[in-house]
Amino acid sequence: MNRLLRPMHLILLSLLVVGLGVSPCFSSTTQTTAQSTAKKKAKGGSSHKGKKASRRQVGQKAPTPQRISEIQQALAKNGAYTGAPNGKWDASTVEAMKKFQGAHGLNPSGKLDAKTLQQLGLGSQTAGVAPPTPAVRISSTNVPQGGPQADTISSNYKGGSKQ
Repeated sequence: MNRLLRPMHLILLSLLVVGLGVSPCFSSTTQTTAQSTAKKKAKGGSSHKGKKASRRQVGQKAPTPQRISEIQQALAKNGAYTGAPNGKWDASTVEAMKKFQGAHGLNPSGKLDAKTLQQLGLGSQTAGVAPPTPAVRISSTNVPQGGPQADTISSNYKGGSKQ
């Protein structure tokens, strides 16, 4: 019996060695794929096609020429701006802004801010008065299940028809 076990052990051992010899091929393929994905991410590419991350702009945007013309018209109406509105934020607009701000008790910086827009009649009623309030989001998890409204609705409607 010992003579039969010895060749069987050799066969099993050789199969095991051959099996281990095949395994590194699969791991090198996996490693190559992982390396190429890492290279794509390092270059700025994404492994997910079609999905682009949208980036939100930080800070304020410059006013458009049309908005600058509106501001210049409002400054002219108040007697601070003497030229014709041209839609360009030039030195005469800055000087007119400083003049207007000083006359209305604002910081005469010549820069556009919420309080100045409000005084010009071009801003929001709440701009510069208080910090913005966060938006309240209502989701299905916030709605109570089986509240008083649900009881009223279910008592009025049975089986899809009103009773």
